[in-house]
Amino acid sequence: MNLIGEYLRARRELIRPEDVGLPGNGHRRVPGLRRDELAMLAGISTEYYTRLEQGRDRRPSPQVLDAIARALGLDEDATAHLHTLGAPEEPRRRRPGRVRAGVQDLLDAWHDTPAYVQGPFQDVLAANRLAVALSPIFAPGTNILRSVLLDPAVQEFLPGWQNRVSSLIAALRVMVGPDVNDPRLTDLVGELSVKSDLFRRLWSRHDAKPHPGGGAHRLRHPIVGDLELHYEKFAVTGADGQLLVVYHAEPGSPSADALILLGSLPQEAAPLPPHTAERLKPRTHTHPPR
Repeated sequence: MNLIGEYLRARRELIRPEDVGLPGNGHRRVPGLRRDELAMLAGISTEYYTRLEQGRDRRPSPQVLDAIARALGLDEDATAHLHTLGAPEEPRRRRPGRVRAGVQDLLDAWHDTPAYVQGPFQDVLAANRLAVALSPIFAPGTNILRSVLLDPAVQEFLPGWQNRVSSLIAALRVMVGPDVNDPRLTDLVGELSVKSDLFRRLWSRHDAKPHPGGGAHRLRHPIVGDLELHYEKFAVTGADGQLLVVYHAEPGSPSADALILLGSLPQEAAPLPPHTAERLKPRTHTHPPR
């Protein structure tokens, strides 16, 4: 599989010639820049760039990759992703997502703080009671990206959910890197490509940006109403791509009061919506992710 070629072609097609000081020349047979135009901007020969995009040169130098990244206008994260594709490690089979007992004990000890652990493909591997009460999207066994794209109940819980999908997909690209033949990833991308036009469009862009370390989310809970929660994400050391995600509210805020109320409700007061209750099951697809 020609990963670096697919990435370069996808990024090249997103750039308009006039954005980089080149004439548009009216109708063009291909979207974005031509190969010779990008090669000129990067200061390399068209022949060499063509070999690179066609997969006939799989080990470009870091200097060449930096020059191409500048020509494409890639940011720091996208440039790092390009370097990863240009010097891939041997493919590896990821270990099953198991959360250490000590991490689970930590989650369970946080009675007033929603927290969960997700794996490299955005599967929820462990969560505490308050996280699941906040939303079934955080229940173990749920795939966050799949739920946001396909579950209407989750979309109601996340106002402006469409704006979050692009960051989830870009983070998946970074987490996976060149290891695109993992069966779990193939299964997930195959399913979402069939069921979601939005996913197909965004996945084909090859955007790559890591999960943000923190931020704020607006959430709409069916019982306690609207909340504004801050979140922090931490890498779980010694685990394979696991992230610990912790939510918190401003002390004394209405959202903090809503969390207290949510934690006081009996567990059965927040049943799983019918769409979310169907846990992710293995599916077989004949086409690997691109």
